[in-house]
Amino acid sequence: MEHQLPPLNALRAYEAAARHLSVKNAADELCVTPGAVSQLVKTLELHLGVQLFRRVNRGIFLTEAGQAYLPPVRSAFRQISDATQKLAVPAENGLLTVSTSPFFASAWLVPRLKSFQKAHPDIDLQVQASNALADFSRDGVDVAIRHGTGQYPGLVSHCVLTVEVVPVAAPSLLAEQGKPAKPADLLRWPRVNDAQRKGWRLWFAAQGVADAGPVRGPSFDDAGLLLGAVQTGQGVGLLPAALVASDVAEGRLVRLFKASLLDGFAYHLVYPPASHDRPKVAAFRSWLAEAMADGGLAAARTPPRELQPARKRRK
Repeated sequence: MEHQLPPLNALRAYEAAARHLSVKNAADELCVTPGAVSQLVKTLELHLGVQLFRRVNRGIFLTEAGQAYLPPVRSAFRQISDATQKLAVPAENGLLTVSTSPFFASAWLVPRLKSFQKAHPDIDLQVQASNALADFSRDGVDVAIRHGTGQYPGLVSHCVLTVEVVPVAAPSLLAEQGKPAKPADLLRWPRVNDAQRKGWRLWFAAQGVADAGPVRGPSFDDAGLLLGAVQTGQGVGLLPAALVASDVAEGRLVRLFKASLLDGFAYHLVYPPASHDRPKVAAFRSWLAEAMADGGLAAARTPPRELQPARKRRK
């Protein structure tokens, strides 16, 4: 026997009210009156034959039935949204939103926007310079470029560029700590870290230092902020050689050891698995591979022109 589905508007009202635990906030989100939300929820309760909310004074709380019903309803809306995005062919024309760090945007991407526009005149790039991890379901971001290990659960990740990094410190910190004779000497130095707090561990391993110990010190999600911390003597930092070249040349920073490439610590192109075959994402991926092969960040190493996913995990 086929069961009649509940009214869609009633489900939307219930999901919003359950998420906010507020009729007023749900009404604001849905652009209707609080009375309309209450009536829609009442309609759903009558359809199901169960009470979904308890009303206490001016607040609402989910009943046991309401709590059990919320996850599948929310999942269903998410699936509808994902399926709609796949079929939204008109959205493939026009805007492609790229989220990346301020440093990568200014040092590599922005100088090459003209090249992309020439290759794809029907696609306009919108660059969001941010260090926050992109929320692809809510922020309107199509693809992101991030520096790290490429481990982003539920997303496709392509390694696109590995840049040389170099340990640098302020002259004041060098005077305080003394010049290091070997990489292991930096274990006793105060250190500043990348957001994932993995750069130093990879660097020590590449230098043959087996046990780097626990990761200590502050971390920063932007290379510019990390650079500022190093310049003020807060610790030794591991930074892209191209970023600190002028500081080293002018004596504001001291390079402690030679620059090196760290496998597994690179710039990655990241997006949801469902976006892999979207035309504008595929166009950007192909252009990025070709542009990376032409260089642009000093002492960088690029993968083959045809990018291959580094990891593909689903939630």
